[in-house]
Amino acid sequence: MKHSSHITLLGGFAVILAMVGRSHGEDAWWNPAWTQRQKITLDTESAALTDPAGDATVLIRLSDTNFQCSGAREDGSDLRFVAADGKTVLPHQIESYDNQLNEAFIWVKLPGVKPASKQAFYLYFGNKETSMAAAPKPADAFDGDTALVYHFSERTATPLDSTANANNAQGTGALSGNALIGNGLRLLGATPISIPNSKSLEWKQDQPLTLALWIKTAALQPNAVIASRADAKSSFRLLLDQGVPAVEIGTGTNPVRSQPGMPVAINTWSHLALVADGKTVRLFLNGAPYASIDAALPALDTPITLGGLATEAPGTSLFAGDFDELSISGIARTAGWIKLATVVQGPIDAAQRVLAVGALEGDGVKEQSKFMEHLSLFHDIANNMMFDGWIAVGICAIMIVVGWSVAIRKFIYLNSIERGTKVFLKLWKSLSTDLTALNPDDSSNVSSLGGQVDPGDQYLIEKSPMFHIYQIGSEEIRHRLDKDNNRIQGLSGRSIQAIRASLDAGLVHESHRLSDGLVYLTISIAGGPYVGLLGTVVGVMITFAIIARSGEVNVNSIAPGIASALLATVVGLVVAIPALFIYSYLNGRIKNSLALMQVFIDEFVAKMAEFYRPAQEPDQPTSRH
Repeated sequence: MKHSSHITLLGGFAVILAMVGRSHGEDAWWNPAWTQRQKITLDTESAALTDPAGDATVLIRLSDTNFQCSGAREDGSDLRFVAADGKTVLPHQIESYDNQLNEAFIWVKLPGVKPASKQAFYLYFGNKETSMAAAPKPADAFDGDTALVYHFSERTATPLDSTANANNAQGTGALSGNALIGNGLRLLGATPISIPNSKSLEWKQDQPLTLALWIKTAALQPNAVIASRADAKSSFRLLLDQGVPAVEIGTGTNPVRSQPGMPVAINTWSHLALVADGKTVRLFLNGAPYASIDAALPALDTPITLGGLATEAPGTSLFAGDFDELSISGIARTAGWIKLATVVQGPIDAAQRVLAVGALEGDGVKEQSKFMEHLSLFHDIANNMMFDGWIAVGICAIMIVVGWSVAIRKFIYLNSIERGTKVFLKLWKSLSTDLTALNPDDSSNVSSLGGQVDPGDQYLIEKSPMFHIYQIGSEEIRHRLDKDNNRIQGLSGRSIQAIRASLDAGLVHESHRLSDGLVYLTISIAGGPYVGLLGTVVGVMITFAIIARSGEVNVNSIAPGIASALLATVVGLVVAIPALFIYSYLNGRIKNSLALMQVFIDEFVAKMAEFYRPAQEPDQPTSRH
């Protein structure tokens, strides 16, 4: 019993150590130079996968909901995909990476995908080093049995092969900017696409083959040719007859066609896959078996045509609609491979349930706040701004510097004069009861308000415009009483009016001094939006001119230019709005100061008329008749 218990205990420790070791292996950080990572889980059970898919290339969609491009390099060159063992780097290919729209489409090769299982791997990024280990070749994202892959992401609308076989197409279609996966190819039923023959595309008799692609038909057509290949003796056609997918193989004069099934919906993306194993040709629609014929592919070495030719067999028509994600393999792929491709490339909701991107991990990694996310967007937009926009932004920046400099100086100035005015008014209350207490002949006595001002407060009140007006009045009184030591004559009515005119002139000068520089704020308020609008209009105009020249009409080509052009208007409003608030606030304070000075002048004149009135007012001269 004791021996048995020891064995059980050792077995338990072994299980625990194995679990810990496996957990540590799965969680081990691949390379410390990459500071961030996210776990990605492929759940084939959610994909209803019942057959093995083998080595499969899956599509990873990155967007605002699961990834922040600002954490990686602008071109995504530091992205790495690593298996759960923390060692194996998985080949990947970037179809598109847009750090402004925070959107990316990436193809990752996964080995040995099994049904009803979960397979985890990691996305690493955040390497800021100037040099780093090279990524696997993009063409390695597809296995050696893949002869051709068209993403249709080229801006020229001429499909280019993403594998190492360089099976590039000839001919140009229209670019579809709203395809299922980024850009797509639009055929208008006029100009087909031709794929020249090559060693990897040559068909032997009974050749195994898998052809898969997404289609969206614009209208119901009779025998619309999706893909075809033919010579004088044999032919192969993948058709859409009034919306019903069909495969037709001809040898001699008796072509064989698959039985019709349910039609596809118009203007809806559908996945078609054809699998030939040398004996049977099976057709799959949206990942499910659709039709089959007991036939084999004929030997053909002619070009493959997408969309049909005008010289096709009688009764056929040129396909009008959209293509996306075409692949041709030199083997018969499994039903599990086709089902997985349909799910991960299909609608986003279902694809993200099967390929779930986990939370952000990393040492010192903190989730970005919404403010930082918006700030990073402005940074990305600014990177695409044209020279004309930067001129407008530069002018607005000058307005901001000048306007804020004036505002800061005015704030400091108003605060200092208000403190001085507060001290002056406090002393004026006691002085205003008897202006004759001042000695008009003694300027120091006037400046110190009859000796009431402390040396510490003297500096403050000298900044007050009200004190300046008081000095003007005192100087005018002294000038008129300098010959009347006994103050018997006093001040006549005309003298009081003359002194009031001097006080009013002083008020005007103080008003100009208070308002000095505010014109720069009014220029910012009025000119900022117009300068920004000018930059926006020029930017939009140039963007549309570029689009017209290149012929590219899609969101990815328009959005960056429009966004960067609108940034000029944003900067103009950033200049004007704060300037408007600051101007209103400063102007209100200046008006209050002027109102107080006007009240002070009225009070000063009243006190002056009271204390310096003459002993006998001379009689007014009578008018002569």
